[in-house]
Order: sequence, then structure tokens, then C-alpha cells
Amino acid sequence: MITKNELDNLVLKYETEEFIKDDPIQFIHKFPKREDAELAGFIASLFAYGNRKMFIAKLNDLFARADNKITEYVKAGDFSSLKGFEYRFSKENDIIPIFRILNMLYTESNGLRELFEYGFRCENDVYKMLKTVVDYFYLRAPRTVGQGFYHMIPNPENGGAMKRMNMFLRWMIRKPPVDLGIWEFMKPSDLLIPLDVHVARVSRSMGLLTRKSNDFKAVLELTAKLRELCPEDPVKYDFAMFAFGVELNKKKI
Repeated sequence: MITKNELDNLVLKYETEEFIKDDPIQFIHKFPKREDAELAGFIASLFAYGNRKMFIAKLNDLFARADNKITEYVKAGDFSSLKGFEYRFSKENDIIPIFRILNMLYTESNGLRELFEYGFRCENDVYKMLKTVVDYFYLRAPRTVGQGFYHMIPNPENGGAMKRMNMFLRWMIRKPPVDLGIWEFMKPSDLLIPLDVHVARVSRSMGLLTRKSNDFKAVLELTAKLRELCPEDPVKYDFAMFAFGVELNKKKI
């Protein structure tokens, strides 16, 4: 199994500002206002699957349609500029309802931070917090939404890794240089690893993960192992493992 020193060296090598420009995290760094950054980050995380260059291009298009004033756009409630906008499984009738629900959230409350904080403080459990957030969207979704809506906002009860939600939380909770660290109701020690195929493959090769399925149980197993190495900030190894996996892929090509 890889040693703590070896992993910490990977953190030093890969968790740098240089990686921001090629990662979906770039979108939270483009908005100086806290409210804009968290909303842009949430939206970016929903689209962060598939080909990286493709979804980053799609997100640039989306934010351009909002005149790069994302909070104003969501609060105004006119989403006609999203007509015809789609990405892979998610079509217009999946995406626009998400924005309408966000409009409800920002009309009724202080927005995403308040929703996530409420879910966490009620249960003090990340899984239950994610369920609270997802339920907010599901209960307000029109019947016309398709599977693309549920792909963008997956149900933790289905047992999936919830990678994009956990990634968004990492962005909001962990401190810079890569993450933003603007939410303080959780500690970095509370976070769960955002598990994707790269992190899963690398973590198995490093002897950190034994479960074969890339599901929520694997998330809990890997996070527990990383907590043994760094109890106060186990998810600091996420970016290092992901980037290391990408580098390994490049060497094989």
C-alpha cells in the first residue's frame, strides 16, 4: 500500500493553482462574489461528467447565456435564453426546471448555502444532507422532466457515489489554493471523497480501496482509509489521485 508520505508528496505536486484552468473548479474562481461563486459552482458540478473539454465548453456557453451574472440571472427567473440548451442526457426540459427550482430557493431563502447547512445541521451526516438537498429539487420538479434531470441531480438512495455533489462540497469547504473554502458549517474532516473512475482505479492500485463497485459504499470505505492518513482533511488526497490517474492514462496512450 502507498505510504502517507508518498500521498502527501502527490498532494504537493498536483494540488496547485495550475490545475484550476483545466478543471470545472475554474468556474467558481471566475466569480469574486461569494453568492455567485457558490451558485456557479453548484451549476458547474451538475454538468461535470463526460468529456471534460465538452462540458467545460457547455458551461462557458451556459454562463454566457446568463451574461456571466449568474445570481442575478437565477433570481430574475427568465430562462428563455436556455431554450434549446442541452448536454448529453439532459435536454431543455430537464435543465430549465433546475433553474426554476433554484429561483424558488433564492426567492424563499438565502440560497444553496442555507439549504445545505440546514440539511447538515439537522442530521450531522453528509448522506442525509445530500438527501435533503435532492428532495428539495425532486419535490418541486414538474412531471415533464426526463431522466436527464435525475442524472444531473441523482438520488443518494440509489447507492451511487454522488461524485459531483461531494466534489461541489469539497470546493465549498476546503481551503485554497484550489478549493474556495467559503462555507464553514462543515469541517474538511466531514467531507466524503468525490469518487470517479480515475480516483477509484488509482486508489485500488495504491491499496486504499478493496470494493470493486464505484458506489457509495466504496466512497465510505475510501474516505475511512484516507481519514486514517489525515483525520483532519482526508479529501485533500482527491485532487492528487485524480490528476495522478489522468497522468497514468496519458502515459498509456
